[in-house]
Amino acid sequence: MRRNRKIRVAIVFGGKSTEHEVSLQSAKNVYESIDKDKYEVTLAGIDKTGKWHLSAPAQFLSYVENPKTAKIGPVKSGLALVPGDGGRTWIDSLGRVSPGAVDVVFPVLHGTFGEDGTVQGMLKLADVPFVGASVLGSAVGMDKDVQKRLLRDAGIPHARFAVLTKNDLRHLSYEDLAAQLGTPFFIKPANLGSSVGVHKVRNDDQFKESIHDAFLYDTKVLVEEYIQGRELECSVLGNESPMASVAGEVIPHGHEFYSYEAKYLDENGAILKIPADLPPETMENVRNLAVKTFQTLCCEGMARVDLFLKEDGKLLVNEINTIPGFTKISMYPKLWEASGLPYKKLIDKLITLAIQRFDREKKLRTVYES
Repeated sequence: MRRNRKIRVAIVFGGKSTEHEVSLQSAKNVYESIDKDKYEVTLAGIDKTGKWHLSAPAQFLSYVENPKTAKIGPVKSGLALVPGDGGRTWIDSLGRVSPGAVDVVFPVLHGTFGEDGTVQGMLKLADVPFVGASVLGSAVGMDKDVQKRLLRDAGIPHARFAVLTKNDLRHLSYEDLAAQLGTPFFIKPANLGSSVGVHKVRNDDQFKESIHDAFLYDTKVLVEEYIQGRELECSVLGNESPMASVAGEVIPHGHEFYSYEAKYLDENGAILKIPADLPPETMENVRNLAVKTFQTLCCEGMARVDLFLKEDGKLLVNEINTIPGFTKISMYPKLWEASGLPYKKLIDKLITLAIQRFDREKKLRTVYES
């Protein structure tokens, strides 16, 4: 793949997801920060209907700074990827072709149809290197039910939880869950992110309203005990030998918890302390637990691990995000910057890791030879 030319990177963004607007903000920051002297960038936007488009930098995002109005600019053509080594080319329905074969894809897709292994599977079939976790790690990272069962089996501390389908509601009530998990408890779709569909529940009326909302986004819902403690985040980077950044702390401001509104709509919705004010031993424990979580969940490339620190000093893993935000206020790049790895070099490292993994996997046999 190495040639005497710039490496051609396709940034894929948008998507058929509740986190579409966040993805557009992240993509804009990645595009503006990537080293243009080293990389030739193609932009592939996915609109809310799931249609792919080749996008020019000048019009690929409209009103991107405002998550309420951010959208992919008006385009009329679809997009196809021609697979095969040496022929990874984007072609749109108008016959326009990307400047050259794509060397590596940088998915900046948050949530379903992008962070859940679907796009990763397509790229593997197309024989294209891509940044971030592969199919399994992406799917596990998105599915909080399967994720927590793997954490439990690995002995990684986490909050108590239950998983519900609509059929379970016939014989499970608010009182049953309160007796099992205590009150208040949280309700969240099992496969979603950015705190969309997440509710803090204290009574039966809230339970009925919240469970209805959560089932609008997924066919199974996670019910999780409320943890009283500090909210910590730690960035992980690497393939076979991952490393962790310093930990940061999220302190919701004016919101009961770190909701979608606190993350993206309210400029003062949270205070981010980087690095977190932690004793050295606790900081090291956070970093070690983040790496162990990353490896347990079969992740590669990058991920952000979210944890709780209880008053008694016990750490609990909340969840992992395999394509964390890259917005101006996102913790993943900020934590690495505080750890000595600035934004531009972080992007470069992520692309290098993607190519290294691809080269490693290309050496594996795919045909039986007797």
